[in-house]
Amino acid sequence: MAVLEVTDLTKRFGDVLAVDDLSFAVAPGEIFGFLGGNGAGKTTTLRMVLDIIRPTSGTISVLGSAPDRRNAAAIGFLPEERGLYSGMSAIDTIVYFGRLKGMDAATARQRGMELLSRFDLGDRAKSDIGDMSKGMAQKVQLATSLVNQPDLLMLDEPFSGLDPVNQGLLEEEILRASRRGAAVVFSTHVMQHAERLCDRLLLLRKGRKRFEGTLEEARAQLPASLVAMAQADMDKLPGVASAKPLGQPAEGWQEWDVKLDPGVAPGAVLEHCTASRIALRRWDERRASLHDVFVQLVGGEGVEK
Repeated sequence: MAVLEVTDLTKRFGDVLAVDDLSFAVAPGEIFGFLGGNGAGKTTTLRMVLDIIRPTSGTISVLGSAPDRRNAAAIGFLPEERGLYSGMSAIDTIVYFGRLKGMDAATARQRGMELLSRFDLGDRAKSDIGDMSKGMAQKVQLATSLVNQPDLLMLDEPFSGLDPVNQGLLEEEILRASRRGAAVVFSTHVMQHAERLCDRLLLLRKGRKRFEGTLEEARAQLPASLVAMAQADMDKLPGVASAKPLGQPAEGWQEWDVKLDPGVAPGAVLEHCTASRIALRRWDERRASLHDVFVQLVGGEGVEK
């Protein structure tokens, strides 16, 4: 059974269509990248899953039931807008959120201390949030989303504002949650994190799904390309959309920047070269990055490589 299942979800705010007939499902242990530009509908969708706002139409299932307060104990959520009580200590903050999710105080405190130690904040457990740096406070807020060991962990732009060391720490926590069997859904503008972490991806544009699948399936949305050095005109080969000479030929050898027709694999062109006895000195295949796919399908505003 899917931990999270969204079916034909639509949300309107007056004349604005924020989410448009969206469907997807996330399985236990799966890391699911929820990607889109600014205003694509990512945060609105997550808030509907949390029952903060209600959909205009469509259904949401969390562990087999509609979203409501009964789901709270099974969900961990890190919002994009960070905000904790500045006068509370780190450990009291974590315990408070644990209690809201149905945990007893002793268990919440024990798990909270474990998380703070793992985040290199064990010696700051009794420090007030207001006395901490922004990065420290963000790690405390991350701990509040993890303390109940949720079956569904949702992270809205979790890497925003974190330095590279703490970004790596967050990546490890995402992997740890997945290994424990949690379904992890996170949105991000940083494609490197999605490439490293995600089992599957969904690309959202203006509230509507543009792509859903694995990273390899995403890369396959764009034509393949390669750089080759050959004693032949590469632009005349079957399956080649275009071939641009790079520099001047030397002793009969020409280097080419080659773009293939959609759906044509570089191996098929290489096989043709071999069968046709076309001499090659270089054959470097170029794989499309997730950044390239994102820009092509969604647009490049606000996205980082």
